[in-house]
Amino acid sequence: MRIDVFTLFPEVLDHYASTSILGRAQRAGVLELASHDLREGSTDARRTIDDAPFGGGAGMVLMPEPVFAAVEAVEAQGQMRRPLLLLSPGGRRFDQGVARELAATEGFSLLCGRYEGVDHRITEHLCDGELSIGDFVLAGGELGALVVVEAVTRLLDGGLGNASSSLEESFSEGLLEYPQYTRPAEFRGYAVPAVLRSGDHGAVQRWRRVRALERTRDLRPDLLEARGGLTEAEQELLEG
Repeated sequence: MRIDVFTLFPEVLDHYASTSILGRAQRAGVLELASHDLREGSTDARRTIDDAPFGGGAGMVLMPEPVFAAVEAVEAQGQMRRPLLLLSPGGRRFDQGVARELAATEGFSLLCGRYEGVDHRITEHLCDGELSIGDFVLAGGELGALVVVEAVTRLLDGGLGNASSSLEESFSEGLLEYPQYTRPAEFRGYAVPAVLRSGDHGAVQRWRRVRALERTRDLRPDLLEARGGLTEAEQELLEG
């Protein structure tokens, strides 16, 4: 998969993406991640990328000319993938379902906003859509871009060292993940549940399923509502 990210701070993305899961995925040929400096589209000596908003107001707005130029220059090389998605508070809420949709494609591109946002002509005539990672405000789209890239990469074939890891993670079935434990079996008087040390794989799977259902019911009931509530079998499992 190829992902292009357009940003004012490509070094931030490159540094993070060279480590851990994203670094391994790139070295394995699973992910091709390219970050592009939006200032490459500027034509003046100061590499101007923003200007004051028409109508007045605080802050600066990313100008259309350099952003269009930067994106079109990369697109002309024939490797950039669409859709081009703007990281924006007004975008579609990014969640595991959207991550799965993107992971099923050959690639996509992300545009990181900055300052007070981007000239709306960029949104309307250059981008194919918008994504939001939540109802809060950041200084720019770089952190959001990294969230999207990592969430999608984890779902790619070969994106994780253990292919089954992503199948049991939170949100994979509309549920939170069950509690995890590791050694030592007892720490400061707190013991790991005996069933996890029993060697009974069937009992372990039942315990994990029950705990996942309980955690979701208690902490994120909205997830259960979104999937239509508990099934009859899940209700019986909880009651048993």
